[in-house]
Amino acid sequence: MKILSPRVHGYIDYAVAALFLLAPSLFGFSGLPETLCYILGAVHLAMTLLTAFPLGAAKVIPFPVHGGLEAAVAVFLVAAPWLFNFDEASAARNFYLVSGVAVGLVWLITDYRSAYATTAASVRPGHRSFS
Repeated sequence: MKILSPRVHGYIDYAVAALFLLAPSLFGFSGLPETLCYILGAVHLAMTLLTAFPLGAAKVIPFPVHGGLEAAVAVFLVAAPWLFNFDEASAARNFYLVSGVAVGLVWLITDYRSAYATTAASVRPGHRSFS
């Protein structure tokens, strides 16, 4: 069931990037989980800005590739507390687990093929799309 449009997905992506950048302060964790959050937030923001979809700025990364990367990130987020030995830090562990599940759910319900068609029309020379 692919109910999220590329535009709605873009809004969610910017919110996710902001959440990763704010999470250590909001949920009170530090050290490696904090550093990973800042890296993930910056990378997610950069990937969103570079994605070829309605809210992307540079339109370099095809939206289906963006989706594949998000699927991998979802798995990484769920595994991160054990990969990096912060599974005993409940605030960080729980943030990463919930974030991984949320990113995975967004991946499951996003229509990545629709975005490809939308983007292909919007990047033709001389054609402006307001979708």
